[in-house]
Amino acid sequence: MQAEEIARLMAGSGAQGAGERPEDEGFMLEALAEARLAADEGEVPVGAVVVCGGEIVARAHNMTEGTKDPTAHAEMLAIRRAAEVLRGSVHRLTGCSMYVTLEPCAMCAGAVVNARLERLIIGAADPKAGACGSLRDIVRDERLNHRVPVTRGVLEEECSGVLKEFFRTRRAEKKHPKEN
Repeated sequence: MQAEEIARLMAGSGAQGAGERPEDEGFMLEALAEARLAADEGEVPVGAVVVCGGEIVARAHNMTEGTKDPTAHAEMLAIRRAAEVLRGSVHRLTGCSMYVTLEPCAMCAGAVVNARLERLIIGAADPKAGACGSLRDIVRDERLNHRVPVTRGVLEEECSGVLKEFFRTRRAEKKHPKEN
């Protein structure tokens, strides 16, 4: 990616608060497509995309099982990939937004803050491990020097539905294992 193109992408994002925007559903559908890829690979179906200037600059899904890396969450991978794409023009992902199908955990919420993302858009809440408003609220903690506005519930039914179906299938497989 050339410096001029990166500058154009970065200029297209202005901080406008945490309300839902017209483009949110379209980008969340892209994150959902990543979540479905994760499910197809036997991973917990969470997908994320990083958007800068109205364009997707990175996409990822959970890969913890396949990589045997406990940090290979969709959000972490998407942040790393966005940083690679935008390398040389930015130190952090200022001006970029992340769309993720499930509320980030504490590790991923910390990465969102450290990446200096402008905005976080969440599909489904995670009452057991969510660190962006459910169990904790790392991304909006006033003690930190950067806070990230959060929009919650974008395509919530679809996002939670993918997770529910994945775990329903997994439980059924444990009850009735396939015979070889």
